[in-house]
Amino acid sequence: MIISHKYRFIFIKTIKTAGTSVEVYLSPHCGAEDILTAIDPPVEGHEARNQGGFYHHYSAWGVRQAVPKDIWSTYFKFCVERNPWDKTVSDFCMLRHRSGGGLRFEDYLSAGQFCRSWELYTDMDNRKILVDRILRYEQLDQELGEVFTTLGVPWVGRLDVFAKSSYRTDRQHYRNWYTDSQQALIGRVFADEIREFGYSF
Repeated sequence: MIISHKYRFIFIKTIKTAGTSVEVYLSPHCGAEDILTAIDPPVEGHEARNQGGFYHHYSAWGVRQAVPKDIWSTYFKFCVERNPWDKTVSDFCMLRHRSGGGLRFEDYLSAGQFCRSWELYTDMDNRKILVDRILRYEQLDQELGEVFTTLGVPWVGRLDVFAKSSYRTDRQHYRNWYTDSQQALIGRVFADEIREFGYSF
């Protein structure tokens, strides 16, 4: 999570949406007084600072309560969302890597600990989106370029940071991972995101 007073933005870090890569890219551009939460495990090029009680996946609702009203109302607030079927495979691959490689996809799904970010950028009733823009992971370079150009953040045309991408060594299309029942399960779990952003399998 980043609160940049230098560029007047708040970046809400969502789950498995290249959030760490965005933070690493922004870190050297942010000012000394900006708030950048720690990354675990640490990533070279990122410098956490001034984080106080904030942490990496701090919700927009929580930030709104924690910062002065003028900061919340005048800073540009954004985050990233991703196709839930693709995101789920990415989350599984990360957890499988961290567990030593023994985790099976069906066991991951059965555990019910899904990588939803909906609650991170909506209000407590999950009915109202609190950020100004939600970027699409699927066209992240283009949309980051639009946001950074507006904010005045230096931009080289591509993110060019691939933190945590090594977890997913099997690069087959996400559709190949699912049975029909598993596909339907993700559709139910991520129904809010699918309805809001028009994602499909």
